[in-house]
Amino acid sequence: MPELPEVETTRRELEPRLVGRRVDRVLVRNPRLRWPIPPELVSRLEGRRILRLGRRAKYLLASNAAGTALIHLGMSGSLRLVAMGEEAGPHDHVDWHLEDGQALRYRDPRRFGTMLWCDGPTDRHPLLSRLGPEPFSDSFHGNWLYERSRGRRAAVKSFLMDGRTVAGVGNIYANEALFHAGIHPARPAGRVARARYHRLACAVRRILTHSIGSGGTSLRDYVRTDGEPGRYQGRLLVYDRAGEACVRCRAALRGRTIGQRSTVWCPLCQR
Repeated sequence: MPELPEVETTRRELEPRLVGRRVDRVLVRNPRLRWPIPPELVSRLEGRRILRLGRRAKYLLASNAAGTALIHLGMSGSLRLVAMGEEAGPHDHVDWHLEDGQALRYRDPRRFGTMLWCDGPTDRHPLLSRLGPEPFSDSFHGNWLYERSRGRRAAVKSFLMDGRTVAGVGNIYANEALFHAGIHPARPAGRVARARYHRLACAVRRILTHSIGSGGTSLRDYVRTDGEPGRYQGRLLVYDRAGEACVRCRAALRGRTIGQRSTVWCPLCQR
């Protein structure tokens, strides 16, 4: 599933090739994504130039003079720039035809993604209005995590993945950040000390930064805008490695489900 680094990689790669260009036509082959593509997305995009390509959590935000398209890649979605006449596959659901003869193509085999339209400020949209701080913002730090976690009995991993705690930290990077911070993922969030939350906040930012620098993590469906995979999967230390040896102490990594998500940790390095 594309997480924040994969979405940010997509944004950075597309931004110089989309911003300032006019969308001449929007071709919707299959509107049945996680939520149906609204007709106003087509009418508001066509004939207008893309003025900005931003990101909030795992959402791409393509803005023009009329509003903003919200794009979520779901479990298996990807965006690529292709030649206008390139034949579409069975999972290529939407094309934005650009004035330069290219098309921004949305592909999503599982159709869990989203392509919606927002006329007003995006921070008031129901999908975005309750999100916590971005992990690279000044508002995200150890004190924020510590204060917000007081009295919370939920596992610290579930707490970290809650978008109201911090925007965009998904399963892969929650596993990795907790390992780097030495925190057991099942420990109740309210029982993690302030100093350990400082380490966790630093680990989150560091790991996300490194993953973005590597073009994200490709495990199953995710590919970059040029069709190439990300490269960070070779640097994962615990995710999807249950039963293997810990890179630090050589103990066997353990795995279980926490909050309906696969979780891996080292029984000696994480407490």
